[in-house]
Amino acid sequence: MVSQRLHDYLDRHQVAYDTLAHPYAATAHAAASSADIDEHEMAKTVMVKLDGRLAMAVVPADEWLRLSRLRDVSGAQQVTLADEAEFKERFPECEVGAMPPFGNLYGLEVYAADSLADEPRIAFNAGTHRELMRMTWDDFQRMVHPHVAPLTRH
Repeated sequence: MVSQRLHDYLDRHQVAYDTLAHPYAATAHAAASSADIDEHEMAKTVMVKLDGRLAMAVVPADEWLRLSRLRDVSGAQQVTLADEAEFKERFPECEVGAMPPFGNLYGLEVYAADSLADEPRIAFNAGTHRELMRMTWDDFQRMVHPHVAPLTRH
């Protein structure tokens, strides 16, 4: 089931979105494939630590996060990938690895790849490995206020 926190937030702000059920998929690449969504439209959430504090990086499923670029954009001295043990308690209603890219709902800064803005819509895990949510990029940007920058490589 879609994260209730996210569902309530979007409904409260009258944001249009679709939900798409699909067979279990552990990765954004597999989720895009099973839901028949272009990988560039599929956003994956990467948990990172910026000078020791948790943050989210949101990038297309067909691209890779470049930590050096995130370091430059964030101004952090040290940028590392976070271990599951460091963040899983932050998302109690979500399956590990299926967190939606709405860090603002969890007290986290969000950095989004500018290449996501190439698509009119984005899709993302909505709390489970069996359901996606899809909305316009403009609505996502308006609701999350991510730092948008060139963060990826192909």
